[in-house]
Amino acid sequence: MALSISAVVLLAIIVFLLVRKSGLKAGHAAVCVLLGFYLASSSIAPTLHSLTSSVTGMISNIKF
Repeated sequence: MALSISAVVLLAIIVFLLVRKSGLKAGHAAVCVLLGFYLASSSIAPTLHSLTSSVTGMISNIKF
């Protein structure tokens, strides 16, 4: 069975769990979100996109 989930949804769930369970403050989470927006508009964005695509491709090829 193939499960497809958006990286944004997955990261949002992780941040939510960190805020609720690990003591991550909402202000810290907001700073992380802003960093993500600034990284997305920077010149390093294509490199990060290709890196995440490669990693997700590698993970999807793992047979359980």
